[in-house]
Order: sequence, then structure tokens, then C-alpha cells
Amino acid sequence: MPIYEGGQNICGASIGVLCLESYFPKPPGHIKNPSSLPFPVLYEMIDGVTVPTLLKNPTSELLDPFLKGAQRLEAEGVRAITGSCGFLALFQKELAAAVSVPVFSSSLIQVPLAFHMTGANAPVGVVTADASALTDRHFAGVGAAGIPVAVQGLEHTSEFADVILRNTRTRMDTDLIEAELMDAVRNLKRQSPDIRSIVLECTDLPPYAARIQQELQLPVFDLTTLAQMAHTVATRSAYFGIMPWT
Repeated sequence: MPIYEGGQNICGASIGVLCLESYFPKPPGHIKNPSSLPFPVLYEMIDGVTVPTLLKNPTSELLDPFLKGAQRLEAEGVRAITGSCGFLALFQKELAAAVSVPVFSSSLIQVPLAFHMTGANAPVGVVTADASALTDRHFAGVGAAGIPVAVQGLEHTSEFADVILRNTRTRMDTDLIEAELMDAVRNLKRQSPDIRSIVLECTDLPPYAARIQQELQLPVFDLTTLAQMAHTVATRSAYFGIMPWT
């Protein structure tokens, strides 16, 4: 085997995740559930930064611990870095500039991709944790300024808002979360019937992506599938197969 320089505490993780501090359940499909992905990931906790903090008070003071966290993940050898909340789109440019590995801070980075993949003639449906907190700055941060979007938030729900947005408790009814999400998605489709794709901003929504697609019959983009693509492009393997005899 080759000689390696060493210096890492843990080896072999391709994707590093900058994690907000939260203690509600993370079902399979959530980026903070490692069984969601077919490859190892490495988690870096950003202590004290919660979902309510990032959504309601995204000050410049929040940026520094994320930058340091990204640099620690890079030092541990990850090939690419993401976050555990789509609202980190605000910090995409700064995070990408702070490390030498690819950064995809938010699933919203897929909005231009979804738009152009579906003909560039219809708005992208964006389902977010809180539409009132999602601004033009978030879209601009990931290169999605000017892309037509139709946004549906979950801020007026009961279970989702209590557990995830207000952080009032950790116990969570996933069936109720799914029902609230599906009501929101149906409302999005009623209000914007011309959407041709869905991007799930919130990292808590991918567990229900298959249900959304089953009902709307549209492409559904989220952070978990984006992480799989990032893993593939950052850890390419040689192809094996056969060719005709020479």
C-alpha cells in the first residue's frame, strides 16, 4: 500500500456535513441520518446554532463557526461539504471560498438545474420550512437569482412548526408531518399549476420525497440526492466492462 501523510482522526468519509444543533428525530432520508446514504459521511456540529436562530437571525456573527467547521472537515479529508439546513444558502460563497473542496451548502443550488432540465419555461416549485424567512438573498447566494420560483412554506403548520421551527419539543409524529407537508404541496400545485419540478429546501423533507413525487408526478430535488451526486463527482471510479475483440 502507498505511504500516507496522516493527520486525520477519521478516514474514508467522502461528504462532510455542517450540522445545526437539533434533537428532533431524523428519519431515513434526512442528511443527519447516516443510513440515508450509501457511503460514509462525517458530521461537524456547530454548537448553539439552531434552526430558529439561522432562520430568524442570520447575522454575520453566525458565519465564523461555520467557516471553521468547514475547515475542520476539510482537514479530516472529506471530498465535499454540505450543511444540514437549506438556509445556509446565505453563506454559500463564503464557505466555498474558505476551503479547497466543493461546497453545496443548500439544496437550493439545484434551482437553476431544475429550471433548465424542465424546459426553462416554468417556475420551479420550492417547498421550504418557512417562506417568510426565505429571501431573494438566499436564492442569489446559490446562483439562482432571476430563476422563476413558486414558494410554499410550512410555517403555518402545527407539528412541523412546533417541533422544527419553534424547537418546542423533540417528540415528533412523522405521519402528521407527512400529512402537513402533503397539504402544503397540494396548495403549491393549486396556486402554481404550471410548475414542472420541485426543490425541497428543507433537509427535514427528503424522507417524504417519494410520496410527493407519487402524487405530483414531477422531478423532486433534495439535499440527499444532491449529496449522492456530489459524492459521485468527488470520488470517481474507473469503469469496467468489455469491448469488442481487437
